[in-house]
Amino acid sequence: AGLQEYKCPCCGGAIAFDSTIQKMKCPYCNTEFEMDALKGYDAELQDEETDSMEWETAAGGEWGEGETDGLRTYVCKSCGGEIVGDANTAATSCPFCDNPIVMMGQFSGSLKPDLVIPFKLDKKAAKEKYYKHLEGKKYLPKVFKKENHVDEIKGVYIPFWLFDADADARITYEAEKVHVSRSGDTEYTTREIYQVYREGTISFDHVPADGSRKMDDTLMESIEPYDFKDAVPFQQAYLAGYLADRYDVNVDERIDRARERIRVCTEQAFRKTVRGYNGSTSVKDSNVQIHNASYWYAMYPVWLLNTTWKGEQFIFAMNGQTGKMVGDLPIDRSSFWKSVGIRTLLIWGVLYGLKCLFMM
Repeated sequence: AGLQEYKCPCCGGAIAFDSTIQKMKCPYCNTEFEMDALKGYDAELQDEETDSMEWETAAGGEWGEGETDGLRTYVCKSCGGEIVGDANTAATSCPFCDNPIVMMGQFSGSLKPDLVIPFKLDKKAAKEKYYKHLEGKKYLPKVFKKENHVDEIKGVYIPFWLFDADADARITYEAEKVHVSRSGDTEYTTREIYQVYREGTISFDHVPADGSRKMDDTLMESIEPYDFKDAVPFQQAYLAGYLADRYDVNVDERIDRARERIRVCTEQAFRKTVRGYNGSTSVKDSNVQIHNASYWYAMYPVWLLNTTWKGEQFIFAMNGQTGKMVGDLPIDRSSFWKSVGIRTLLIWGVLYGLKCLFMM
């Protein structure tokens, strides 16, 4: 049943999720399938009730019998990452470290996601965003611009824990008023320091914290925000044609990260109400208490490009929903210093010419 799950009923070819039309599509006969229709098709093939794909409201439910038949797991020989794909996924390298991955067999032993934000941007869009990211980078190594290198961009669903919470805050800010006056040629600066107190409640919805140790938290937070209105109940069909990272950080480990993000955002939000001070404003004392908290397990779409240059690893990430791309770029130092040398020679040439001109 696992291998039949995403076979085209019309021609028998393997079908995959097409992010541009938000439907399943057969690349051989171009037949398109609505996700809701496929949901019923899945249930029929698995000999289950038609409502078996409806999720419980609590996060972290277990997979039902037969729900993982079409999933396979892959393990990276280098970083040890465990990656999930459908039975038709052809993946030869790890999206996190670019080393070969091998299929391990049937998927098992993991909580099922409650929600998924499907890919909105396809691989072509990811490549275009990547090239735009490289624009103006004069001393970028040539390997980063090679077409065969860019073809290695992979679409991966990254696991996220999403937190809802209310925050009661009592925050004291130190705010500064600066007065500048002048007497003759002398300038006088007077600084007045004030204690500004703020208290109130602020609510947060769907604060994300990635559930993968392999993904750098800063990198994942840099491609935010995601628009949660596109989140839908998880269906296995969304994985067709993509990879999915298995979470290896449980929700208890991520609560601290979410709490810290909520604290920082609360301090920033309350700080915007501190007006009338023309100097610096900083937090002197902060007490943020979180309550009414709840969480979900979700999969968010990310395009990844991972490469190694001169022993150093570089990873680029693009939000598969909005197209926001981030990633550090190396400098080809030989090209840089060669350019500096040429410009130095040109400057010396100009100066020498001027010197000769004045000596005449």
